[in-house]
Amino acid sequence: MSQDRAHSPLTFRIGLFGAFIAPIVFVVSTILFFVVFRAFDMNALTTAALVGLFIAAPFARGYDSFWAAAVRGISSPTSITLILLLFSIGLTSSLIKSTGISQGFIWLSLSLGVHGGLFIAITFAAVCAIAMATASSLGTMFTAFPIFYPAGFVLGADPVLLAGAILSGALFGDNLAPISDSTVISSTTQRYRTRPGTAEVPGVVGSRLRYSLTAAAIAFCLFLGIGTLVSPGSSAIAAVSPDDFSAQGLWMLVAVVALLATAIVTRNIFKAVTVGLLTGIVVGLLSGVLTPAGIIGVEDEAITGFLVGGVTNILPIIGLNIGIFAMLGVLESAGVLDRLVSKVVTSGWVTTPRRAEVAIGAGILATTTLFAGVNGPSMLVFGPIADRIGAQVGLHPYRRANVMDCFALGLGSVVPVVSSFLFIASLLTSDQGDAPALDPMSIFTGAFYPLVLTCVIAFAVITGWGRRYEGAHGSLEKDASRAVIISEADAEYAAEAQAQAPAAADVTTSALK
Repeated sequence: MSQDRAHSPLTFRIGLFGAFIAPIVFVVSTILFFVVFRAFDMNALTTAALVGLFIAAPFARGYDSFWAAAVRGISSPTSITLILLLFSIGLTSSLIKSTGISQGFIWLSLSLGVHGGLFIAITFAAVCAIAMATASSLGTMFTAFPIFYPAGFVLGADPVLLAGAILSGALFGDNLAPISDSTVISSTTQRYRTRPGTAEVPGVVGSRLRYSLTAAAIAFCLFLGIGTLVSPGSSAIAAVSPDDFSAQGLWMLVAVVALLATAIVTRNIFKAVTVGLLTGIVVGLLSGVLTPAGIIGVEDEAITGFLVGGVTNILPIIGLNIGIFAMLGVLESAGVLDRLVSKVVTSGWVTTPRRAEVAIGAGILATTTLFAGVNGPSMLVFGPIADRIGAQVGLHPYRRANVMDCFALGLGSVVPVVSSFLFIASLLTSDQGDAPALDPMSIFTGAFYPLVLTCVIAFAVITGWGRRYEGAHGSLEKDASRAVIISEADAEYAAEAQAQAPAAADVTTSALK
């Protein structure tokens, strides 16, 4: 395959629709698996993505160009980093699950009288804190599910709300943590028009607090109130005593604290996972909750131990990510988003701040849906578009960043049927003791924070709450008449920003989800 052909623009014999064949096959198959047949199998989802690619390839003008585009999607810095991160945190999750830390939490909660809806609400708050410290939603989920999910089930917490609380807390950290890749990308893709530079991360976080904390407070009350109503609570644990569980697994909290501390100090999730694993192995062996065979061993001619188990358990989600990024590579090479930019910017519809924000919200929701809810890459792609749309009506870079990020971390991250976050959360509820394995659609109904956040930012768009305009020298202005709107060749800037997107991904890999 020649380099010229491999990197030529991708076109299809049936027009732009050809670029959507693989995603359509994937989405339709997912709906059939989950909604019609009520069967959840991660490997089946990977198969659906691959089948879609094989069906679409013959329609491309240049069979080699199609597969070169798919390979570029898979081999992007974002994709490779995500795969390596999944392998790493899969090992950590396996270690936590195998050392009885959840039993220790059951003992502690029973001793303190915490159960049912209160446990769900406390879990949400605790996971929010962990996610703010690590700035990694995936890292948080893989750490928190083995601790809180099986423990909460024994303590009478509703499983759906409990899983939703863990997912919600993880997304809260993504939405607000200053070192989160989502926060960094949403800020640095929005440039000033009245002075050099892009939106500063501290300023964006400060202006985002009103939306994120409002949504978090409402979600906490919902988890507490609804959780208390639907959870069996004390009646389910009347016959359970702290003496029935061992507190020994709580020693493994030393490894969790080491992981969190390293993440805070180094801002690097790979270093944090390494420190957490090494500390966990040492503490586990010394405390007796882990044996050498529990690390890696041989039983009945099969390799056992948490290291092998962690890799085995994470392979299905890695296969799914490979399929998703291959489809994204095809969409990008076909110029789907470039055409979207041209139509939105030249449509003449975006004439008011509210309309501009509606266009930004709808655009990032569509993009995150195409990217299966993976919000960092979605904002890398859509960020320059949001920048151009918002600048046409003088919206401040902070406001553009917040509207885009809150919609992406809201409904965009948990779109039913296609969300990677829901798939991963579902995977993490399996093999958790007596706690039931949940399907993605069930978890969606309990993911209060992203759903409330969507309502909060939609309210802000409709009413203008928190809307600010860019004044002279980048100042924040409440009055639209004080906005400074400068006509410029934004198309050239957008093309340059798109070309630099892989570099931006490299900068934020330390906080990649």
